[in-house]
Amino acid sequence: MGRLDGKVAFITGAARGQGRAHALRMAQEGADIIAIDISKQIETVPYGMATAEDLAETVRQVEALDRRIVASEADVRDYDALSAAVDEGVAQLGRLDIVSANAGIFSNATAEELTDTAWNDMIGVNLTGVWHTAKAAIPHLRAAGGGSMILTSSTAGIKGFPNFVHYVAAKHGVVGIMRTLALELAPDFIRVNSVHPTSVDTDMIQNDSLYALFAPDLPVEERTRETLGARFQSLNALPIPWVEPVDISNAVLWLASDESRYVTGVMLPVDAGSTQK
Repeated sequence: MGRLDGKVAFITGAARGQGRAHALRMAQEGADIIAIDISKQIETVPYGMATAEDLAETVRQVEALDRRIVASEADVRDYDALSAAVDEGVAQLGRLDIVSANAGIFSNATAEELTDTAWNDMIGVNLTGVWHTAKAAIPHLRAAGGGSMILTSSTAGIKGFPNFVHYVAAKHGVVGIMRTLALELAPDFIRVNSVHPTSVDTDMIQNDSLYALFAPDLPVEERTRETLGARFQSLNALPIPWVEPVDISNAVLWLASDESRYVTGVMLPVDAGSTQK
């Protein structure tokens, strides 16, 4: 018996990274998956974003676990497209029990240098996109008699960091959405919580732009994963540079499962102790 047998999970940003890890971990525990991803580049994002091929690979890996998956390309900033994707997934899979509002982007600049376009893209994806995901899912969760909604925030949703005010603002805003929906939806037995990762070993941190921010003193050729590891480790209390996507997926799985059936309105750090520093 899997911990999510008979349940359906909706995951945004599912083409790779944390989103794919969440899809696979929940599929391993018996869930069928509704997966969406923008699967194209946003110009203000300084690293390559997921592609249609990445989303197809998520589909392949979920189906290899003998679970059903309905995948589509949609931008979380586009409520109509997102809502249509959820509706189609529910029509094919029969219900909705779990929501993982995971889709997110990252970029960095000082507040003085940050462009309005970069600000708007960040707020659109990382905050409005979370709101759209929740709003589109609420009727389906109510129809199922309850469920669990997990919103991906960050350690930047708990404390401030220089050089990415737009990201910090969005991730703090996610906490506001979580706390409000936890109260509004409690009478329907819909639980709402947020997860707060430290640095996760994905393309969001493993890229030239963030390497330059962390190591401006090093020549470009010396800004490697190996040399940057010690600098990332300085953010954490535990002596590790970053966590793996599955570490976040295991927290999401617990919040999605009946093991946390009375847990709602909680900020859950998976942060190697970084918010204690």
